[in-house]
Amino acid sequence: MAANKLSKYIRLTWLLVWLPFLLIFLLVSFISLEIFVDLPSVQELQNPKSNLATVIYSSDMKTLGKYYAENRVNVKYYELDQDLVNALIATEDARFRDHSGVDLKALGRAVFGAMTGSSSSGGGSTLSQQLAKMMFPREKLSKFQTVIRKLKEWVIAARLEKNYTKDEILAMYLNKFDFLHLAVGVKSAAQIYFNRNQDSLEIQQAAMLIGMAKNPSLFDPIKRNEATLQRRNVVMNQMVKYGYLSKEKYDSLKKLPLGIIYHPEDHNDGLAPYFREYLREYFLKDWCSKHINPETNKPYNIYKDGLRIFTTIDSRMQQYAEEAVNEHMTDLQKLFTKECKTKRNAPFAWNVNKEQIENIMMSSMKRSDRYRSLKNAGLSKDQILVEFKKPISMTVYSLRGDIDTIMSPWDSIRYYKSFLHTGFVSIEPATGFVKAWVGGVNHKHFKFDHVKVGRRQVGSTFKPFVYALAIQEGYSPCYQVANVRTCIETPGQPAWCPDNSDGNKGTGKMVTLRYALAGSINYVTAWVMKQFGPDAVISLVRRLGITAPIEAVPSIALGTPDISVYEMVAANATFANKGTYIQPTFITRIEDKNGKVLEEFFPTTDEVFSEEKAYAMIQLMRGVVDYGTGSRLRFRYNLRNEIAGKTGTTQNNADGWFMGLTPDLVAGCWVGGEERSVHFNSTNEGQGASMALPIWGKFFQKVYADPSLKISKNGFVKPANMGNIELDCSAYDAQTEKDIPMEDLDFESK
Repeated sequence: MAANKLSKYIRLTWLLVWLPFLLIFLLVSFISLEIFVDLPSVQELQNPKSNLATVIYSSDMKTLGKYYAENRVNVKYYELDQDLVNALIATEDARFRDHSGVDLKALGRAVFGAMTGSSSSGGGSTLSQQLAKMMFPREKLSKFQTVIRKLKEWVIAARLEKNYTKDEILAMYLNKFDFLHLAVGVKSAAQIYFNRNQDSLEIQQAAMLIGMAKNPSLFDPIKRNEATLQRRNVVMNQMVKYGYLSKEKYDSLKKLPLGIIYHPEDHNDGLAPYFREYLREYFLKDWCSKHINPETNKPYNIYKDGLRIFTTIDSRMQQYAEEAVNEHMTDLQKLFTKECKTKRNAPFAWNVNKEQIENIMMSSMKRSDRYRSLKNAGLSKDQILVEFKKPISMTVYSLRGDIDTIMSPWDSIRYYKSFLHTGFVSIEPATGFVKAWVGGVNHKHFKFDHVKVGRRQVGSTFKPFVYALAIQEGYSPCYQVANVRTCIETPGQPAWCPDNSDGNKGTGKMVTLRYALAGSINYVTAWVMKQFGPDAVISLVRRLGITAPIEAVPSIALGTPDISVYEMVAANATFANKGTYIQPTFITRIEDKNGKVLEEFFPTTDEVFSEEKAYAMIQLMRGVVDYGTGSRLRFRYNLRNEIAGKTGTTQNNADGWFMGLTPDLVAGCWVGGEERSVHFNSTNEGQGASMALPIWGKFFQKVYADPSLKISKNGFVKPANMGNIELDCSAYDAQTEKDIPMEDLDFESK
């Protein structure tokens, strides 16, 4: 009897011991068969949904920037630093290479630890289970639901092991993990915390990132430095335990600080922010609307679909362009700020009255986000104005960096009007590739792009297009014209009779077309316009890619149209490209996340001039740099190679321009205030040669100093047969210089 009773107890004990395991087995079986529960399909496991950043690459394969909902860029296993892999396995799943998704030994240890209260027994989740949890996150669940969810993760982990190799699972884990501070995935984390690629981390850096996997909020290197340091050392100690790191090296490395080089990603930072924003807002938005992602059957999403955009921008040239803009605009702004201190209406010109200033200010106020917000809140116009004139705390831009201050929004509008702006772009004439794009002085505070979006009055930089008609019709650069006033009659309108800007000096003297363009002589430009008329000029510039509205009136000869820097440079590049216009290109191809080419981009071309006529135009425009309004490129910037160019200055010095052409690169620049009434008083400081040309000069100094760019200083190639086009005007121009002192020609036509 006692024996039977004992046997009964033994059976009951074994039943109690094995029943949980039996229940777990049955539950896992039910889950695996998807009875009562849903599991991810094989397709979902093979193509897991993941928000991938779209990456923009330069032509020299540097990352210019990203567009993302999550800052994640996937990497392959072979792109991972081996120390990352070793640290991850040693810390999170030492038997990762041996199990099939669920480590029963580790699980048993975890259960025993839970029963005995031992914290040293470790967790039971494998890397595959942790990946399953990241891929298919848990919702807010009850205790029972949590158990079921945990079992589902076992099944998903096993299926992951079936569908992916161990190496792929490791890469997926590190790509998926959120390392905080917009660092999703190890590639972003390595860049943001250490300014390195994920394939070149030091052991201690890799250990720190892996240490965050336990609890990123607790081991946040930015907010909890000491805790993160201790966790990093725990990871390295695990690497010693499993033979991935020697004890001697560990003893040395554990003494090192975290060595964080924190570089949070911001769309205002990095190279080419204006270009990247134009690409996002104008080009890619349109492109995506017309292309369907086969995985989602929806238009491509630049924030989630991991597109790869390959651009023509050269990161080195872009860096030099931004440096040139910063160097010159800093000096120019200091000069303008100093002048503003003497202006009664600063920053507006002396001849702008109070009513005009009030209208400018009101117009700017109504364009602001603050105004729209207050209007949507139901405030009247008068109430909004009262709010705008209340002093508040704000951060404003300055040359010395952002400043915290107390200022009314109304005053801040006027304050920001005092800054000068710029647009600079460089294009490779033989290909049409855009190599550098600087749309302003500070993208954080001034987001408007002055390269392609903005249009400003071009002044005398339009004159080469007028002269190009003469060259096309058989005139040579050495053709002589009397420097006398020319009037052009237009039916129903007063005669147009422009004056020279130099006090009409040289009236009656014969000058060559080359000399006239070099000195920006209005009398001669008007004479050329009279020979062909505005319609012919407009027809030509349309073939040169200029799409801006242009009124068919004679005054366009002096540059009255508003045109973008982008179109002006592309049009001038035609002369350097032997007469063939090439539509500017800034993207070469777009790939999907797997590297499949979705589209390649090829520019359209148009042979506008013969090679001989284009070369004649180059020689005509070389006079501007050799002895005309652009000559400071020679004596101030020591650029001695062949350069063709044209300066431009508009009425009251509101806009300063320079276009410069070389065989390998063509670049152009505009400088001016946001308002045309914000400008220098003096033409000496306000002309294109002073405001815009220095950026061009500084940029090319830097480009020529970098041999890796292979930008030559070779001259323009002369065609074999120039026919009867006369190019050597030196004898005529030497005589002209005696009659018209060249220093008078350093002032622009307006």
